[in-house]
Amino acid sequence: MTGEDRKKLAQLQGLAQMVLDAQLADLRAIARARAESLARLADLNRPFPELDLHPVAAAEAGLRFQRWADLRRTEVNEILARQTVQMEEARSAAQTAFGRSTALARLRDAKP
Repeated sequence: MTGEDRKKLAQLQGLAQMVLDAQLADLRAIARARAESLARLADLNRPFPELDLHPVAAAEAGLRFQRWADLRRTEVNEILARQTVQMEEARSAAQTAFGRSTALARLRDAKP
């Protein structure tokens, strides 16, 4: 391999590393958003607080809260499903970028 070939491989590996860095940043952002959605879901699973109300009014308030929380859980679960797919796609893209970067680095550093 000539010096020019090594230089080109070094440039390609640098570009591959930039792609990898971008893919990893995307993966981190998606993982962070998914973690926020999981936290929202956990918050929605908290029990309705005890209120100093007439028992009938407290029961009605509890039922209304559960209805509201059920609707929000449905929304968050739909978001989580999309985020999970996005995370798997981002993970796959990052793995591919890592493989390319590693292969080019090995070619660049190979002894003649």
